[in-house]
Amino acid sequence: MFPIRDHNPSTNTPYVTYGLIAVNVVVFLLTWSMDDSSLQKIFMTYGMIPQDVMAGRANISLITHMFLHGGWMHLLGNMLFLWIFGDNMEDAMGHQRFAAFYLGAGFCAVALQIAADPASPWPMVGASGAIAGVLGGYLLLYPRARVDVLFIFIIFFRIFAIPAWIVLGVWFGLQIISSGADDGVAYMAHVGGFLGGLALTFPVWRAKGARAFWTANAGAPSNPPTSLSTIPRVARK
Repeated sequence: MFPIRDHNPSTNTPYVTYGLIAVNVVVFLLTWSMDDSSLQKIFMTYGMIPQDVMAGRANISLITHMFLHGGWMHLLGNMLFLWIFGDNMEDAMGHQRFAAFYLGAGFCAVALQIAADPASPWPMVGASGAIAGVLGGYLLLYPRARVDVLFIFIIFFRIFAIPAWIVLGVWFGLQIISSGADDGVAYMAHVGGFLGGLALTFPVWRAKGARAFWTANAGAPSNPPTSLSTIPRVARK
């Protein structure tokens, strides 16, 4: 199961979201054709290595790791989530504030990952931590926004519109459950980014009226739905 779109059209063009997607894709394409040795050198230089950061080395990696990805699925999964949820967060915050928020969420992700394993010699790469912050912020602002989720089970597939609090809550729960797995995924970075995104979005939620903002639209977006957000139905002949 994975989300494919939300029923929450944005008002303004999300230039920062588009820019982040473009930079991630360009960086991936530049590194994709490298041989394993060269790619490993890139990851060890620009990926976030906890023991190096703790020693005061390679601080630039706190930013550069967010634009490196280990494969096509890693990249496409992250960019899909940023595409779906980033525009609304940028709409709510404004371009410059959203850019600062994105980096801040990425730093929160790094902080928890380092706290969980400060002596790790392995590089962490990917935009997942920062994007997890986008998900946390979206959950706070639009808990009842409808998200179209594609369920695939062997040969059966179907799209369901599900409230954001369920989609994002399940995603966050899976990160917690999986945090003890030894599969090379930085789950604690996802948790840190998500919680950081919630905290960094809290002032925006307060400024919009806090609970009154939720009450006005029952936690759903105030933007009216568009025809692009509906699921087409094909009648049986």
